[in-house]
Amino acid sequence: MDVGGCAGRWGRAAVAAAGVALLTGLGACTAPAPEPSLHTPGGAATDDATDDATAAPSPSADAAAFPAGPALAPATAEPTDVLTGLVTPWGLAFLPGGAFLVTLRDPAQVLLVTAEGAAALTGPGAEELVASTRAEGEGGLLGVAVSPDVAQDRLVYLYRTTAAGNEVVRARLEEDATLGALEPVLTGIPAARNHDGGRLAFGPDGRLYVGTGDAGDPASAQDPTSLAGKILRLTADGEPAPGNPDPGSVVWSLGHRNVQGLAWTPDGTLLASELGQDTTDELNRIEPGANYGWPLVEGVGGREGLVDPFVTWTTDEASPSGIAVAGDAVHVAALRGARLWTVGLVDAATPDAEPTASLDLGRLRDVVAGPDGALWVLTQNTDGRGEARPGDDRLVRLLPPAPG
Repeated sequence: MDVGGCAGRWGRAAVAAAGVALLTGLGACTAPAPEPSLHTPGGAATDDATDDATAAPSPSADAAAFPAGPALAPATAEPTDVLTGLVTPWGLAFLPGGAFLVTLRDPAQVLLVTAEGAAALTGPGAEELVASTRAEGEGGLLGVAVSPDVAQDRLVYLYRTTAAGNEVVRARLEEDATLGALEPVLTGIPAARNHDGGRLAFGPDGRLYVGTGDAGDPASAQDPTSLAGKILRLTADGEPAPGNPDPGSVVWSLGHRNVQGLAWTPDGTLLASELGQDTTDELNRIEPGANYGWPLVEGVGGREGLVDPFVTWTTDEASPSGIAVAGDAVHVAALRGARLWTVGLVDAATPDAEPTASLDLGRLRDVVAGPDGALWVLTQNTDGRGEARPGDDRLVRLLPPAPG
């Protein structure tokens, strides 16, 4: 697998959304982009497809200034390709109107996918991402989140690695679909080749939550003055959010090894997935100020003052990354486990974690509950740790599996 140079790094940025194909690149590696072609399943979209609960939703009045998303057939229990040919995809976020953004870790690009096709964003913010994002090991351009007030402020939030460390930045998605200049939101998050965290999510309270890793320094996860090995809670401008355990700190919880997924249950409980080291991966219920044990404990420890995980897996069957809550279950994308796990939430005292059978997609990096009610899943087989297949990496879409 060639991932270096112009042919490797940029040439594989050909993408296809429901048949949309577009070759894109930036800087010295820019390749001529052919005209995109858009193909809806079976030709033009049908009324049945657009009316179905799992087809692309109709734009709202707030979405008037945003592009429409691709016309897709209703989701089914089997995964269906939405995008193919992606290079190290990492995060996904929806815009009003059905268009969406996908971050590519190593190329440090943000793709905008609309009814017209898929293309890397341009503009000063996009140029700065490519110029100063450091893609080494697990670092690069990672999480993406859209402002809760995006219909008014048009702000997109990104987590990335630079020479100075990991940081959260934001930029305005302009009306002409360019990305405005980057504005730092939170800097000083420790970075390393491994354990960079990277997930961003706005919670039901409108606050920005950030999952970080210990950046190869396990002791930092227990240091309340370090931003490593934490879940952080910020205002949209990067200040400590009102109600944080320490009013002067952005730290929400500590004792994490490498937080990869953030999602909320219907009752407002924050869940976070976390990669273990030798034996145990975790899904945790997050409480403000709580200590989740790393590196004092991996998995269930039963130690006073430390919170045990909600669900555990062995590291060879999970390596959990992105998570999404849909209905009465949380769905967990597994990298090393190469599967989607479904954890029932009805009986939270004794949750069942069931693997979704026959996805056959390889490593799974992220899963997002879409506005259409479907699960949108990103693979990651082009990162040097997986086995890339024809069409990888890809974004697929399927109905949420029911908990066992």
